[in-house]
Amino acid sequence: MPFRYAICNETFGDMPVEDALRLAKDAGYTGWEVAPFMLSDDISSFSKSERRTYRDLMTDAEMQCVGLHWLLAKTEGYHLTTRDAITRASTTAYLCDLAELCADLGGKVMVLGSPQQRNRTEGQSIDEAMENAAEVLRGVVPALHSHGVRIALEPLGPAEGDFLNTADEGVRLAEMIDDDHIGLHLDVKAMSSESKPIETVIREHADSMIHFHANDPNLLGPGMGDVPFQPIMQALSDIDYDGWVSVEVFDYSPGAETLARESIANLKSSIG
Repeated sequence: MPFRYAICNETFGDMPVEDALRLAKDAGYTGWEVAPFMLSDDISSFSKSERRTYRDLMTDAEMQCVGLHWLLAKTEGYHLTTRDAITRASTTAYLCDLAELCADLGGKVMVLGSPQQRNRTEGQSIDEAMENAAEVLRGVVPALHSHGVRIALEPLGPAEGDFLNTADEGVRLAEMIDDDHIGLHLDVKAMSSESKPIETVIREHADSMIHFHANDPNLLGPGMGDVPFQPIMQALSDIDYDGWVSVEVFDYSPGAETLARESIANLKSSIG
């Protein structure tokens, strides 16, 4: 089965959305992954009409909305593991709102990374943080079912935070919720900090993974650093992964067009 390639919208900065979509489509992508902060500073004020317009732009460009990522980035008053019950309840409500936004745009998955909004508070154990995070996410499950959206839990390396640092920990949290609308997201940059080879992590978590980000620890796109992608793409093929391979970068200095074109070219050339 051919891979489906997507790219994250913040890669294109303040480029007009129509131009960004056209560039991505021309480069070979068919999926568009959306960071909510690229739509509005206040998602509650991003109207149904604006959502339809944005979705129409994707449709007109023959691009499909993959879903959302950076769910809690650039927000205030939300936190996944905090001891403060009011904040946890607010976080649940906000994630429910994002599930509606995701569905309105035509997306199916929400990648939950946002390390600053999930790091453990002072003195908090991992077990306590896990319980609090599970409580928040259990409250979102009805909205996920209602809107046909799944949350993909994103482990991130210890350089970025102190909660969900490995794929095993991501699976542990998902199992605490025990619902098929909560799964695992794997990210190459993050997996580079694990003790096992990236391709091993992929194979060991084939049954849990529902989304995948392609990038490099140097913050650029796949194949633009030292991580070899042939074993990674082979592992995805071996497990019959049928989700999106979505390019997410953090260093935009080469420019959007270079990042988009080189990333997908490198991914395709890594396939045996």
